[in-house]
Amino acid sequence: MPLTVEQTPLLGVVVITPARFGDHRGFFSESYSTKTFAEHGITTQFVQDNHSLSKTLGTVRGLHFQAPPHAQDKLVRCGRGAFFDIAVDIRKGSPTYGRWFGIELSVENGKQLLVPAGFAHGFVTRAPDTEIIYKCSDYYAQETEGAVAWDDLQVGIDWGLGNISPVLSERDANAPSLAALNSPFTFEGV
Repeated sequence: MPLTVEQTPLLGVVVITPARFGDHRGFFSESYSTKTFAEHGITTQFVQDNHSLSKTLGTVRGLHFQAPPHAQDKLVRCGRGAFFDIAVDIRKGSPTYGRWFGIELSVENGKQLLVPAGFAHGFVTRAPDTEIIYKCSDYYAQETEGAVAWDDLQVGIDWGLGNISPVLSERDANAPSLAALNSPFTFEGV
């Protein structure tokens, strides 16, 4: 099975599924190749890899972004466990402004989500001890960090928490609403 790339309802946000080759020992997968991705029209140059561990089921991180001049494209995948990964369009003038897309990423399904600059990103863990691995197209720059409230009613994300109380950082618990955001991103068309 070759690499597959699927467009989501949010222009630029794509689901990528690398080929897997398995046998009785497990599997092998080329999770990223500049050449293979370019053959599918993805030419982002990544400069930093991040790896985080969320110990508790129901851990919510996000919705985060970095503003220009250090805006980041992110290529997100699961190293262990499972999580529901989310992108929210925060580009002024976008026909999908404020809309979200989410997909479960797990070790089992091997899917990845490409979240371009102009989108807030977040996730909720579906299993304890979940590892999130992601590439970024620019370096971390604390002074450009921004966030949107994970539970903003205008955005209306269904996090699938049921009766589980989310585990949040203080920053995420106090993030501003989308309505209060003066987004640094502008939709530039197709």
